[in-house]
Amino acid sequence: MMRSELEKMKVTQTPPSIYYIPNFISKEEEQYLLHHVTSAPKPKWTQLSNRRLQNWGGLPHPKGMVAEEIPQWLKLYMEKVAALGFFGDKTPNHVLVNEYLAGQGIMPHEDGPLYHPVVSTISLGSHTLLEFYQPLNSEDLPCDKQKEQTSFEDRFLTSILLEPRSLVFVCDEMYKTYLHGISERTVDKITDSIANIEMCETAREAEELTRTTRVSLTIRHVPKVLKAKFLFGKK
Repeated sequence: MMRSELEKMKVTQTPPSIYYIPNFISKEEEQYLLHHVTSAPKPKWTQLSNRRLQNWGGLPHPKGMVAEEIPQWLKLYMEKVAALGFFGDKTPNHVLVNEYLAGQGIMPHEDGPLYHPVVSTISLGSHTLLEFYQPLNSEDLPCDKQKEQTSFEDRFLTSILLEPRSLVFVCDEMYKTYLHGISERTVDKITDSIANIEMCETAREAEELTRTTRVSLTIRHVPKVLKAKFLFGKK
């Protein structure tokens, strides 16, 4: 895909920068990836209260990530994502696989400095809404709101509809400054607050979409990588 074509994928209704690519993979590729995710050994899964996940490539840590071998079925798509050029001269070396059942989500958060400030995600199985919020210390909110607010409703900025088989890149200030999360819903209403709605064929005529099980492949670059012998103090 040429850079001029990629610029057409830029979501213009958000601060810099989000790029949304529908149908990045085929239905056959989607089933191929879902098969490998669900076939992963049970110890590879980590069960959280609101979802379960797999780490591939190592466990990111402030001291550095101890690199682990990534299977070929994931490497293929890491290379496909890297070829689009959003990581510059960096090579993606980590994949976080999240499984969300209908009604599950993740609290608004930032990915932080452990990663190169670009995140890419392939969605499998179901759609979801990726929602963005003003940061906790935002000057756009009155002081009393900053101190007292217990919900994220007043900090809501925009949302991006992630369709099955799509790829999204979150870069620049949208990565560095704003929080992102997924609300715990089973049905998403299709409204004008969805910044990329005109780019989503499956939702243009819909008033709402019902979630099913979604698997996300979040492909990133961890700059700080250590060898095991350094991490554990071996010589």
